[in-house]
Amino acid sequence: MDNKILYKAGSPLKPAFTWADMKLNSDGMVPVIVQDDTNDEVLMLAYMNEESYNKTMELGLMTYWSRSRNELWTKGLTSGHVQYVKAFYIDCDNDTLLARVEQVGAACHTGNRTCFYRSALKQE
Repeated sequence: MDNKILYKAGSPLKPAFTWADMKLNSDGMVPVIVQDDTNDEVLMLAYMNEESYNKTMELGLMTYWSRSRNELWTKGLTSGHVQYVKAFYIDCDNDTLLARVEQVGAACHTGNRTCFYRSALKQE
């Protein structure tokens, strides 16, 4: 990958960039594309703010900012469907993150493995 590596698996998590290096959207967040580290499947898209980014680095578990609940959300704390950080990348514009994870259980709140299980094209 030509992307800048933000974090590569290891303990403790030591980011190569700080939150201040990122270009934030108007809500002070960055989108995070979440991909399965073993098969490259795109699992979900979520958002991080500084608090969730720091918590992810602290725990090694993907932690997001829930825009609907307006609160910190560590994936899997209630469901058990955790996402262990395996690698973290930042795009060329410093405004989007790619998290490669070990997904335990389903990524989607519907129970599907991925949030992208529905086709956006009509089937004829």
